[in-house]
Amino acid sequence: MDIVVDNLTKVYGVQKAVDDISFKVKTGEVLGFLGPNGAGKTTTLKAITSFLVPNSGEISIGKYSVKEHADEIKKHIGYLPENNPLYTEMPVIDYLKYTAELYGIKKDKIRGRILEMVNICGLEGEKHKNINELSRGYQQRVGLAQALIHDPDVLILDEPTAGLDPNQIIEIRELIKHIGKEKTVILSSHILAEVEATCDRIMIINKGKIVADGTPKELRKHAQGKEILQVSIEDGDKNDIFQAIKDLESVDLVDFIPAKENGFEVQSMPEASSRKNIFKLCVDKGWTLTEMTVFETKLEDVFRELTMN
Repeated sequence: MDIVVDNLTKVYGVQKAVDDISFKVKTGEVLGFLGPNGAGKTTTLKAITSFLVPNSGEISIGKYSVKEHADEIKKHIGYLPENNPLYTEMPVIDYLKYTAELYGIKKDKIRGRILEMVNICGLEGEKHKNINELSRGYQQRVGLAQALIHDPDVLILDEPTAGLDPNQIIEIRELIKHIGKEKTVILSSHILAEVEATCDRIMIINKGKIVADGTPKELRKHAQGKEILQVSIEDGDKNDIFQAIKDLESVDLVDFIPAKENGFEVQSMPEASSRKNIFKLCVDKGWTLTEMTVFETKLEDVFRELTMN
């Protein structure tokens, strides 16, 4: 099921937590919803899952409107909130049976669904333990299992790896990627590495507004604007090399790199690349190209640029 958010606004007092945002998430897509604390991520997710009512705007999941078909939509959504609300005194199996009954799964199907969730979420060795005996990582797995037990078309995950250790984070990421092949997934996080490792597409929200939307590669390219290369060229006079690079049509700026003998930083024209031209120049001049490195804008730099204001 596709998710369509159209002109969504939510106001708390005088503060707009979400300010007239619109976006779409397609089936089989994992969307990383990225932003600093207080940016409007959780508010947006709660509106999509019909846990709160927006002041204005429309949200639809498949053919259903959140305003008109909230109860029906909940049948199609699996939701893991930031603070995983588990009944920690219950054994894992009993808790999953309880949630399956809440979701209205037929009695003759419940046992099969529980066993499937135990397998998918890696809970075989923990299924008879009380939830309060489990590590934080396994508690997150139980949370995912309850969100998946009714086989929803849409999965909403709010900070799913918060508080986990590195090994647990990797395991949960792989699980989400596997699940995301068949479902529509929105994963909210303020951890850059998280969304880059897990998501097909990244959307950045700041102060209630969407400030960027695209693949990690597209976001870097958009922020960088121009290709920046570091090159080292030998067997020629550095001033001659400097001038020859500067004369290339694709090159905007050239500068010497003081720490490197015959090293140059080359900035290309917007939407242009100088890599092939520099390589051909070296061949024509009989120079030796010993290094050519593309400086790629880090996602951290993109995030900082878009959310500092």
